[in-house]
Amino acid sequence: MENDKQSKANIQKGTGRRKFIASAAMATIGTIGAAGIISSCSRKPKEKLPVLLNEAPDGRVLKAGLIGCGGRGTGAAVNFLDAGPNLEITALGDIFQDKIDNCRAQLKKQKNVEIADDKCFVGFDCYQKVIDSGVDLVLLCTPPHFRPAHIEAAVNADKHIFLEKPCAVDPVGARSVLVSVEKAKQKGLCMVSGTIYRVSKDYMETRRRVMNGAIGDIVSAHVIRNGGSLWVRSRQPGWTDMEYMLRNWGNFCWLSGDHIVEQFIHQIDVMNWYMGENPVRAIGWGGRQRRVTGDQYDFFSIEYVYENGMHTHCAARQISGCSNLTRVHIAGTEGYADATGAIYNWKGEEIWKYPRPEKDDPDQTWAVKDPFVQEHINLVTGIRTGNVVNDAEAQVMSTLVAVMGRMSAYTGRDVTWEEVINSDMRLGPTVYEFGPVEGIPETIPVIGIEAKVG
Repeated sequence: MENDKQSKANIQKGTGRRKFIASAAMATIGTIGAAGIISSCSRKPKEKLPVLLNEAPDGRVLKAGLIGCGGRGTGAAVNFLDAGPNLEITALGDIFQDKIDNCRAQLKKQKNVEIADDKCFVGFDCYQKVIDSGVDLVLLCTPPHFRPAHIEAAVNADKHIFLEKPCAVDPVGARSVLVSVEKAKQKGLCMVSGTIYRVSKDYMETRRRVMNGAIGDIVSAHVIRNGGSLWVRSRQPGWTDMEYMLRNWGNFCWLSGDHIVEQFIHQIDVMNWYMGENPVRAIGWGGRQRRVTGDQYDFFSIEYVYENGMHTHCAARQISGCSNLTRVHIAGTEGYADATGAIYNWKGEEIWKYPRPEKDDPDQTWAVKDPFVQEHINLVTGIRTGNVVNDAEAQVMSTLVAVMGRMSAYTGRDVTWEEVINSDMRLGPTVYEFGPVEGIPETIPVIGIEAKVG
């Protein structure tokens, strides 16, 4: 409880600091005048990019345990093995045996890696068994509902962490992660997030140019992720409520956070990366037209409002048979940027484009490394060099911004940042066991009141 209070205070402290800086800046106008402010801004150091290695440095063998052996987890295990020399996957954990079996088969097929039977753990407590199996780090890739507890256990055991996005599905979980992040920093543990665009050279270089004035001052952002419908698992004879929900986890809010949190977080995170602060209010709406299972929406539209009055707009849809588009569009006073690697003036003329090399170009300086591998290169590099890397706090904030948008859309009312960071919302059961789960059959959020007839 004390840790939760402290995490609320830490989040609020960050918001208060931004208010102080803004107030100080306004007070300064009366002291130095507009010319002085312009001169002061011109002295702001130019933003530079960190060095991204194409491979982690060699060193002692690092043993990783994978917790969550579905498609993303198996992919993360392969990505980790591709990050550099002397890297091993030595333990697997999942709630289901068939997920373990499939993962083992893929690791054998793709990387000729075999996992010993006594290092494969099944059940709700598999995460602790993996952590205790003699590994140096863990790859956390379960449905995100379980992420806060797994992060806490790994940090308590002094393990380095790769944490897939999102880090939680609700405010209580996010605050728990924030406490673990601070404890990891104190222990010198590395934590690397699965928010891939922050380690992708095209996104990084575009943002560097924008931060250094390529489009003037940022005034807005327009963010879209429109795609087809999500995968669905039909309920099979003999499955309990719990098994059905776990196997169909992407369609249940308590397990995934809904797609605004579980998938759209990538684009929201890019927006946060540019904005450098959290919005103070969300005005959201959404609904369900085509989804055939679960309790989630299949489209969202969220307006985020910032302390200075700036608005950004985020929209996401998961319905097949429609026009698709994924874009983070950053608008400035002198132009706009496509975060994937292009900058334009307000005449629509392209003034810069990320120089992607040809396949046979001997100079690969600008080449974009697979960000799914780059994450693990950064993690292993931090562990082996002692230059601790911990980017998890940014993922906590992006998770909370996404949750704020979902809360607004689900309720039909404005939701403030203050409400989110102080909310006692915790989704899902407190006891994990196979059997009935409250919430079956699915209950879809319905906003407002019915219109009166006659």
